[in-house]
Amino acid sequence: MIERPRMTREQVRAVDRIAMERYAMPGVILMENAGRACVLAAVRLMGGEAAGRRVGILCGRGNNGGDGLVVARHLSNAGARADVVLLTTVDEALEAGGDAAVNLRIVRHMALPLRQAPTAAEAAEAVGGLLDADLIVDAMLGTGARGEVREPVRSAIEALQGYEGPVLAVDVPSGLDCDTGRPMGACVRARCTVTFVARKVGFDEPGAGAWTGAVEVADIGVPRAVLDEVA
Repeated sequence: MIERPRMTREQVRAVDRIAMERYAMPGVILMENAGRACVLAAVRLMGGEAAGRRVGILCGRGNNGGDGLVVARHLSNAGARADVVLLTTVDEALEAGGDAAVNLRIVRHMALPLRQAPTAAEAAEAVGGLLDADLIVDAMLGTGARGEVREPVRSAIEALQGYEGPVLAVDVPSGLDCDTGRPMGACVRARCTVTFVARKVGFDEPGAGAWTGAVEVADIGVPRAVLDEVA
């Protein structure tokens, strides 16, 4: 097994930038690979079978949410009911553009269940409707998040505290600072975190494991030379 370095928020950003600019890797391919890695972990958390299961996917407005939309697509293809909660409006997400918007368009064409929850009250209600799901995927906030968690994500996280099933965090539990390993106010408590490119430095800080759960590092196709250069 190739040993992978631990990285900070800024190092991971540099990896993505170099992969896209110097190696001409489209961001949507990196997003697809990230989402597929999460699907494998999601199926394991459901005992190895997705068909007939209900999964709630909580998606923020950025690329972390785009990863979640990839997860929703592939879990649906595997026979699961993938209920997407989008913590913004569809119009705002599409206007923002980028790779997340690409996957949102696909999800809409697939006619997957999708609920818009741009306000605190709507987010709390939407998450409350998922408390009987077999798995919840946290794709609300990524490694770029800083400072106190704001609405509507905060209310979504608070509503998630009533969920007794497994939570899979995409890249980092929403609300956890990936550099310090400390919660930024409200924070998701995950059973498993699938993190991309490298283990984040904050994951090894005292107490961080209570939020991340088991951590898996996923290879999303970035050339090894990029990791070596940045590390």
